[in-house]
Amino acid sequence: MAIRHMRETFGHFKKLSALEDTPERIAMAFALGVFLAFSPLIGLSTFLGIGLVFFCGLNRFALLLGIFINNPLTLIPICAAGTYLGSLLIGFPQMPALPSFELRSLWSGHFWGQLAGHWPILKPMVVGSFVLSVLASAFSYFAALRLIRQRRADQEKY
Repeated sequence: MAIRHMRETFGHFKKLSALEDTPERIAMAFALGVFLAFSPLIGLSTFLGIGLVFFCGLNRFALLLGIFINNPLTLIPICAAGTYLGSLLIGFPQMPALPSFELRSLWSGHFWGQLAGHWPILKPMVVGSFVLSVLASAFSYFAALRLIRQRRADQEKY
């Protein structure tokens, strides 16, 4: 299943070069999606991306492809990498007991109040995820731009 998912993902990346837009705008939309995917705004990235598509006129496919890099298969590694990077940058926090967690407690203000009280644990994730967002989006912009230009040049040869 994971191999099938990877094949589909690479197929989507090939479609970037066929989009009706300049390579720079496609790469920018993709990189912005990657920025949102790696950001600490877990769960809000899709909504923010859709808003940016409509308000900024960005390429929908490229932006959403970047956002969906963060999916159920990659969510935990991305969050773990961001938290570890943040801990390296600002220090590893002491680990107090976390509030009890049940799905229905997400709708409770008490749960969110308890969670906010554990800001020392969340701070490395926020800082690290933001740094990772900047690095991943910069890398993805140049990688996508190169891929798009190269594929378009190859298509012009034939």
